[in-house]
Amino acid sequence: MTVPFFYINHVDPSEKIISLDEDTSRHIVQVLRMKKGEKVNLTDGKGILITAAILEADKKYCKAVATETTTRKPATRNIVIAISLLKNANRFEWFLEKATEIGVSEIIPLICDRTEKEKFRFERLNAICISAMLQSQQCRLPVLHEPLLFNKAITAIQSDQKFIAHCAEGKKKQLGQRSVNGSAAILIGPEGDFTEREIQLALENNFIPVSLGETRLRTETAGVVAAIKLMN
Repeated sequence: MTVPFFYINHVDPSEKIISLDEDTSRHIVQVLRMKKGEKVNLTDGKGILITAAILEADKKYCKAVATETTTRKPATRNIVIAISLLKNANRFEWFLEKATEIGVSEIIPLICDRTEKEKFRFERLNAICISAMLQSQQCRLPVLHEPLLFNKAITAIQSDQKFIAHCAEGKKKQLGQRSVNGSAAILIGPEGDFTEREIQLALENNFIPVSLGETRLRTETAGVVAAIKLMN
């Protein structure tokens, strides 16, 4: 069986005995039916990977002893996806899951002129990112920011390369045809696209207009396509 991954929000390298929270303990003992001596992988989402052996298989208070601790290097590219919140929460959650699996570094939820929903449940959405990180067996959790107004986001983003994907007419290059080095960020608009005012503000702040392809994509699909193109 593949060694399962679990999340711990704090790592003390000096501690060899690790106490796991109740939810993780229950999953290990009741769901996976793991026993004393079996191995688990633990990560703090910041690059630390601990391989540990179960010391006490208790469904409420499981303990493990660390046998190996390593640090995984961050991705060579720091990718930021700034994307509008969506009226359909399930679609935004789907995007978070896929973006995490792809390996983006940061996700900035945007509140744009045409954003229809502004409710944001951080704990639930961050938990979705954690679950996707573990499922894809990664050790780095993307930074999920609180929602930002579009005007503030375009000045806060300090990536080496900055792009905006929009549907308005104008000169645009295919995102996949641009060479990406170091850090890069892209703005993805809401269902009704960015307004002319927002596009102009982005251009004034050195965002480069790009196209993601010949077809018009849903916001969440555009976010995933952009992440893949920037990571490759």
